[in-house]
Amino acid sequence: MGYESIVVTPVTPRIGANVEGITLAKPLSNRQVEELHQALAEHLVLFFHDQPLDVEAHKRLGRYFGELHIHPNTPGPKGHPEILPIHADANSRRINGEYWHSDVSCDEEPPMGSILYLHTVPSCGGDTLFASQYAAYDALSPRMKVYLEGLTATHSGDHIYRRNNALMGIAESGKVYPKASHPVVRTHPVTKRKALYVNGEFTTHIDGLPKDEGREILDFLCEFSTREEFQVRFRWDPHSVAFWDNRCVQHQALWDYYPQTRSGRRVTIKGDRPF
Repeated sequence: MGYESIVVTPVTPRIGANVEGITLAKPLSNRQVEELHQALAEHLVLFFHDQPLDVEAHKRLGRYFGELHIHPNTPGPKGHPEILPIHADANSRRINGEYWHSDVSCDEEPPMGSILYLHTVPSCGGDTLFASQYAAYDALSPRMKVYLEGLTATHSGDHIYRRNNALMGIAESGKVYPKASHPVVRTHPVTKRKALYVNGEFTTHIDGLPKDEGREILDFLCEFSTREEFQVRFRWDPHSVAFWDNRCVQHQALWDYYPQTRSGRRVTIKGDRPF
């Protein structure tokens, strides 16, 4: 099926597409929204260039795809709790997303997607890698697929957010962070395709397996799921946007640009319980 209101150009056969012919800062037509849904289902992550977005336009864009999610550790600035600031400079002790993960997979109902806008980017470096979890699942051996069938794994935000807060010098609040058990292999609610759904950041263990066996399997899956042949790499320009599907994509932000500045914001779209 082709596109009438947008121009979609694949970046790799498995994952990623550039989208042109649309102005994200303006209200979108029903056809444009429908075709962006279609493009996301087909390509998993969409890239847009030269798309200046103010906060209100950014939130409006996200709401075309669902209710906006509020981050469990970092609610946004006053009046905009749905905004997640993304910023790193010469004074940063960490960056957002420097390890492979799916956003907030520790939630009972993890986010459906994320839309990241960067207005300031380093002169070089600062790329983001995305990996198709459909491709990862498809590449597993038939015996491994049978082994994983029906297994669940625990995802927790506790160790991640407490570590990050300590690095940022944020006082410990005693806050309780999300923790949830999800299928190791999930079925995408739109495409009905199967995708691996574990990651090295949030997934702590596979449920119901002996500790050593579970650790070996989880380590294997986390390494396997982010192999280069499943990836696409995005080079940011000022005012670029990336929109990815957290249900079938992992991503990693590279911190190879210190001490330069990389700055913008993200909106995240609520999802439903994995099955």
